[in-house]
Amino acid sequence: MTFAYQKPFDSYVVAALFDALDEPVVALGDGRIVFPDSEKEFDAHPDAGILSAVIHPTGLGVITGGDDGRVVWTSKDAGPIELAVHKGAWIDMIAAAPEGQVIAYATAKKVHVLDLLKKETKTFIHEHSVSDLVFDPKARKLYCATYNGVVVWFARIDEKQKPSKLFWAGSHTKIAMAPSGEFVITAMQENALHGWRLKDSKDMRMGGYPAKIKSLDFFAKGKLLATSGANGAVVWPFLRSNGPMGEEASEINPLEGSTVSVVAGAAEETILSAGTEDGRVWLAELQSTHVEWIKGEKGSPITALAISGEANRILFGDEEGVVYIFEA
Repeated sequence: MTFAYQKPFDSYVVAALFDALDEPVVALGDGRIVFPDSEKEFDAHPDAGILSAVIHPTGLGVITGGDDGRVVWTSKDAGPIELAVHKGAWIDMIAAAPEGQVIAYATAKKVHVLDLLKKETKTFIHEHSVSDLVFDPKARKLYCATYNGVVVWFARIDEKQKPSKLFWAGSHTKIAMAPSGEFVITAMQENALHGWRLKDSKDMRMGGYPAKIKSLDFFAKGKLLATSGANGAVVWPFLRSNGPMGEEASEINPLEGSTVSVVAGAAEETILSAGTEDGRVWLAELQSTHVEWIKGEKGSPITALAISGEANRILFGDEEGVVYIFEA
């Protein structure tokens, strides 16, 4: 990969994303959305901060949640469009499902599901605050990480439905769904993952981490799961019907004295990238075991990272607000 772009924005980089056209989008902590390819910049949350961001279900533009209680869709052609507002709330997690054209976001114990096709909103209420959200691949069900497990709702039916629950004691802070829809994995407060095989709810504990897991990403056609929380990127296999049950994880490119802060894998290939707490970024091809340093010098912690759909571009940003793009 060769250097293609670097620009300081002087604000924490909340999210680095590629849209359906493989164009990079960056969400900044001071409320701005940046489209580096076109040099366009929008103040999506004026006088407020962005807390969460995902690509819109249409694949164009980005949806952001802020500490102003607003949910905003920003595209490079139309600019910011407000989708919802909840005064006094913080919108710190959003999920989107291209298959069903639905968006979900949480305000403490409430999860709101916005159906873009029917133009209606449902609200599901939980016993505890919700920490993260993910739809299944068909957008039929919404999985909500919360205290003592995962609450599962049918995303498009009545709000009075009784949800099911995947139970495991403790606080679940992040969630990811295997692209096959067969497994859901959470990161826990106590430096471990927990997972469930959904066809029979058989669960598994995936521990051994020295630090909290802030980032997890399925890649390589869903056959591998990468996570942060160790000196290297930790990779779990999902090659068989049992998933990682009975399998060992691999740690890729461990660095003494440094911790991986964020990971991103190529959707279709065994290519993995990781950013570290000391500001470095590397790229690994797992079949050849080749590791390439994208940014070898230390600096501000890497806070956001993405690999393009074609796996030919890497986009990342750091705590001080510098955004980088490298290209093959």
